[in-house]
Order: sequence, then C-alpha cells, then structure tokens
Amino acid sequence: MHDEEDFSDAERVETVRIKGLGGELDISGNFYERVGGSQTFERLVAKFYEGVAEDDVLRPMYPEDDLGPAAERLRMFLEQYWGGPTTYQEQRGHPRLKMRHSPFKINPLARERWLLHMRAAVDSIELPQLLEAELWGYLDRAATAMLNTFEE
Repeated sequence: MHDEEDFSDAERVETVRIKGLGGELDISGNFYERVGGSQTFERLVAKFYEGVAEDDVLRPMYPEDDLGPAAERLRMFLEQYWGGPTTYQEQRGHPRLKMRHSPFKINPLARERWLLHMRAAVDSIELPQLLEAELWGYLDRAATAMLNTFEE
C-alpha cells in the first residue's frame, strides 16, 4: 500500500461518489436525513391517519376521539427508528411495540388495512425508489410482527 504522500496524483483525483437514481450526489447521512427529516415523517403520518380515520376496522382500535396524539406517537417512533431525534424514547420509554399493541385484535385483515393506508401514505411522500423500498420493507415486516390473532 502507498501512503497518500507517495501518490503524486492525489490532489487531482476526484472523490468517487455513488449517484442516486435521480442523479443526485449527496447520499450521506442516515435514512431520516436522506428522506428529508421531520417534515417527511409528518406528511407520511398525516396521510396515514387520514385513511385510519375513515377505516371501520382500524378506527375502533384508537380509544381517543382525536387521532392527533396517536399520530404524534407514530411520527416520533418512526423518526427515532430511522435515525432522527430520540424524543419517543425520552417521553415514552422503550417502544415495546408488541406489548403496546397486545390489547388490540390485530388479525390479517387489520394488518392488510394498516398496510393499505400506509401504502397510500408512502406513495404520497414520493421518495426515491431505493429509499421507498427500504421504508416499505420495514413497514411490511412491522405490520406482520404485530399480528396477534388469526380470528376474524
């Protein structure tokens, strides 16, 4: 191996950067930063809860009349999971998703409806294809992990 001092063209060589599908060069940062930070997660969650508010399977799972607090919790959780602020854990402790969802009957129909509204939300934020696939893969796995019954 050569030291940088030994490499006479070191100053002339351009740093190699991977280009995204849209031709953008800056793909540094964690997922949270790459998708646009808090604003993106706010839009995602708002669109998701628009669907939940009208859903006859999911809406009864939310005991509060106002879905705002649930939306805030989901936004904070997703932001923390994807590398943003740790506000969720600071305010609510460890996520313990299975435990927090155990009082609710989450069967395949509920999973399907949750994913239906989340798909509309993901589509609405128009992420680059690779980032969208990463987010969707997680959401799909998370929805499956929350299943706690196969009863209708």
